[in-house]
Amino acid sequence: MIGIIGAMQVEVETLKNMVEDAKKEVVSGVEFTSGKIYDKDVVIATAGIGKVFAAICTEAMILKYNPDVIINTGVGGTLSDKLSVFDVAISENVVQHDMDTSPLGDPKGLLSGINIVKIPASKKHVMIVEEILKEMDINYEIGTIATGDQFISTKAQKDFIVSEFNGISCEMEGGSIGHVCFVNDTDFVVIRSISDSADDSADVDYPTFVKKAAENSVNIVKKFIKRS
Repeated sequence: MIGIIGAMQVEVETLKNMVEDAKKEVVSGVEFTSGKIYDKDVVIATAGIGKVFAAICTEAMILKYNPDVIINTGVGGTLSDKLSVFDVAISENVVQHDMDTSPLGDPKGLLSGINIVKIPASKKHVMIVEEILKEMDINYEIGTIATGDQFISTKAQKDFIVSEFNGISCEMEGGSIGHVCFVNDTDFVVIRSISDSADDSADVDYPTFVKKAAENSVNIVKKFIKRS
């Protein structure tokens, strides 16, 4: 069983429409579509934007459907000079850049209780995504995907995440999805098709780019399903 989570409908709608023998159920306010794609068992959900929605969706998916792996697909801003719009970031690990108990003596980003800053993604599934991107001739980078309940849009925010966590892409869900997967011993991988420069650049047309970037992510997930 492959679990697929996107924050926005544009990130998973095409995949939902591909599901054969589709069954829809609502759990914790999230609609899950389960069935088969390419004869593989899948469950797909639109979580909503932000860490709490993503965590609710992931926990409900794991408890209800017990997926072998969860792939979080969608768009993100670039934090790396190696990644431009429509390139792809793959999670070696995920971090929550807005988690900060450093006044208590903790390192920034530490997740109290599990005492981890960066949560590792499944190496096996990272390799699968990497192979797919090589075949599709898409430029990519593997590294830290940084999550927070902020749309990163200034150079100061971007510089902080890069300097503190060495992030390659910023977004609003992957870190909490990884957190829930970690405590449930569920494999995960996050892919982010770059939709914007995560700063105040004037040449970024986010509404236009986000649709194309989401399409790129969907095409990657299709190939991921075939190989899993």
